[in-house]
This record gives sequence, structure tokens and C-alpha cells, in this order.
Amino acid sequence: MTKVSAWISAARPRTLPLSVAGIMVGAATAALENSYNNLIFWLAIFTTLVLQILSNFANDYGDGVKGTDNHERLGPQRALQSGALTDKILKKGIIITIFICLISALALIYSAFGKDDFLSSVFFFLLGLASIAAAIKYTVGNSAYGYRGLGDLFVFIFFGLVSVIGSNYLMTKSINFWLIFPATSIGLLSSAVLNLNNMRDENSDRNAHKNTLVVMLGKDKAKVYHFLLIGIAFLSLLIYAVFQFESWIQYFSFVGFIPLFIHLKKVASYTKPQTLDPELKKVALSTFAISILMLVTQFIVF
Repeated sequence: MTKVSAWISAARPRTLPLSVAGIMVGAATAALENSYNNLIFWLAIFTTLVLQILSNFANDYGDGVKGTDNHERLGPQRALQSGALTDKILKKGIIITIFICLISALALIYSAFGKDDFLSSVFFFLLGLASIAAAIKYTVGNSAYGYRGLGDLFVFIFFGLVSVIGSNYLMTKSINFWLIFPATSIGLLSSAVLNLNNMRDENSDRNAHKNTLVVMLGKDKAKVYHFLLIGIAFLSLLIYAVFQFESWIQYFSFVGFIPLFIHLKKVASYTKPQTLDPELKKVALSTFAISILMLVTQFIVF
């Protein structure tokens, strides 16, 4: 494996579409309020992608140095685990990515608020720092929250609430109560991806003392939890649609739930954890499809 391919592998391209789902939904809801801003949208997309890559680098590093990524793990081999990148080189990559993320976040904040709204600028800068810290502390350090069953909660907060409501606020400069529903939907679907990942890695995580929620719950309860995540996500978005959508065309975004419901049958009947790996892509891409369809249909209507 070349250095370039090693860095691409460590960035985990297949996780990137899911990371921007909340931004797309936030932009779609802003468009519903006639407040869509193209520059803010693309800066938010770029910042989020860099943040996700940072999280992936940190995850590779954290699980690698702890020995969690070992021969028992069923997913793709990681860069540090395989020896393609050393821990020192990966740490340098993390530092550089943090710097890029900060520059992008500052550009995003300035584009949204300029010099006029100092308090909002400070708040979003602190939110950016919190996002960077959360990306790193998932697996890095002795107090890594991913090892204490808190990964799902943080994914729900940052991929759902912060991403959707935050990106909407950057454009509208206001908070709409109804946003809690699409934000909850995207947050729960993102948590479902993590839960599926942890279901696949249950045995290796348990042996490595990584106490994910799946390790704590056990296989059967993790299945029930997975059904609840997707089911409540569907209902949350449906509530928002009933009260906020203005055309039947906007309901086309629910097409993305069809593969998710088919996916649940496979989760219910799986016996071998390795069979869940292909399902990760299905859930992530379905969530991305829901978000992009919300955005596209919004522009078709208006």
C-alpha cells in the first residue's frame, strides 16, 4: 500500500456521505424558509468533510495504539493496524487536519455573520472547537467516550442536532422548533450506522475492553435498539413532513427509507457478525439519499 492510498484508506471515504447528511437537511429546511445561502452551504459541507476525516484519522490512531484494531476485528484493516502509517505520522496528519478544519470553520463563521454578530460568531467558534474535541476524544486518550458506551449519544448530538439545526441557523439566523424532528431523524440514522458497526465488532470490542453500547446491551437487545433507531427516525421525519412540507413532491425523500426497512430484515436474522459489514454502506447511503432528496425536492418546489 502506497502512502497516498494509506491516507485515503485512513480517511475512510465511505463514511463521508453520511457526515454531510445533516448539512443537506439543514440547507433544505433553510430553503423552506427562503433563506438558503450557497456559499454557506458549500463551506459547511467542506468543514464537515474535514471534520469527519479528522475523526477517522483519530479513530484509526486511538484504536490502533490501544490494540483494539487487531486480528479479531472483522471490518477493513486500518492504516495503523496494517503498518501502512506509523503512529507518529498519523498524529502529524491529525494536527494538520485540525488546522485545516479551524481555517474552514472561521471562513464559514465569517461568511454567515461577518463583523456584525459577535456573539453568534463566538458561539459557533466554540461549537467548532467542541466538534473537533469530540472527533478526537471518541477513541483517543484514557477517557475516550467511545470506550464507555457514549458514542451513540455524541453521534446523535453532532451528526443530528448540531449539524441540522446549526447549518440552518447559519443561513436563517433563527431557530425553528420544527427542526428538532428532522435533526432527530438524521441523528438517529447516523447512530444506527455506528450501532451496526459496533454489532459487527461486538466480540473484538469486548475482548479489547471497548465497552460500546452493543457490548453493554448484548446482541439481542442491540437488535431491538437498532429497530427503534430507524423506526423513530422515520416517524420523526414524517411528523416534520406532515406539518412543514408544502408539496407531495417533497415526500419523495421518504424513498430512502425503503432500503432501510429491507435492511432491518437482515439485521433481525443475522447470525454471523461479518455479514453486517455490507449493511453499513446501505444505511449510510440511504441516509445520504434521504438528505439529498430533501434538498433537491425543496428546490423543485420553490
